[in-house]
Amino acid sequence: MTLDFASKAMMEQIAALGAPPLHELSPELARERSRAMVAAAGPAPRMARVEDHVVAAFGGSFPVRVLVPEQPARGVIVYYHGGGWVIGDLYTHDGICRSLVNAAGCAVASVDYRLAPEFKYPTPVEDSWAGLQWVVANGARLGLDPARMAVGGDSAGGNLAAVMALLARDRRGPRLALQLLIYPVTNYAFDTASYRDNANGYLLEKDAMEWFWNHYLRNDAERANPYASPLRAANLKGLPPALVITAEFDPLRDEGEAYAAKLAAADVDVRCVRYLGMNHGFARMAAVFPQASKALDDMAAALRTGLSRK
Repeated sequence: MTLDFASKAMMEQIAALGAPPLHELSPELARERSRAMVAAAGPAPRMARVEDHVVAAFGGSFPVRVLVPEQPARGVIVYYHGGGWVIGDLYTHDGICRSLVNAAGCAVASVDYRLAPEFKYPTPVEDSWAGLQWVVANGARLGLDPARMAVGGDSAGGNLAAVMALLARDRRGPRLALQLLIYPVTNYAFDTASYRDNANGYLLEKDAMEWFWNHYLRNDAERANPYASPLRAANLKGLPPALVITAEFDPLRDEGEAYAAKLAAADVDVRCVRYLGMNHGFARMAAVFPQASKALDDMAAALRTGLSRK
């Protein structure tokens, strides 16, 4: 396959700007660039109710945004934004969270975990866990239903969602109905075919992923920790059903699909969909890519099915 026409046009527009690559920026400048790109995703849908809360965590706090649909919510998904654990926030991923609310008819609790390098691993993991626990503890007060709860996220947020599923099992936490993993980071490694073939020119580049990982981890030993690299977990049995979404022209494609295969081998109910012609980040741009609209439909269907189970 070849890169989708609309995606290619977007890549050409970005290249024409002549901006320095992400890995040459400071985290602060990278965050500013990420926020500046939000307009390309299109206008954010209206919500029946939007509430911002602050959750206390070890050494500080972080925000959680609760988005509620017009109709009674069919459960809730706790969502973790992407951005390599370094960039991204409630603003950059507000659009995809709102789209999920309307498409799936569920509430979304968007967790704005603290970012590296100021807060390295395991702080983003523990913040993510604290956010999940906060939703469980406060669900009834917020009009949510923690008995029907999923986790999800894109890219590094997909990594955190996968890790939350592991922690919910290992720490005897809440029962999760679904893990929604959108082109997730699952392994500290850069040796797959998708890394080789898509190292440059497709928005997310190999150099950027190395930059992200180097900001996130404190030492080499953490690379093999399954709560950082869930593909390295020895046992995936007993995890919730999963929808894994990958993009053809994405360095992360193969590790996402390898994680789906390992889930299936552990008898986890998993569906893995590769979106042809797409590059990393496409799912947030339904206003630009028809494939993103199709992915949103697939995510909404998986959430409706998963959250309908009691």
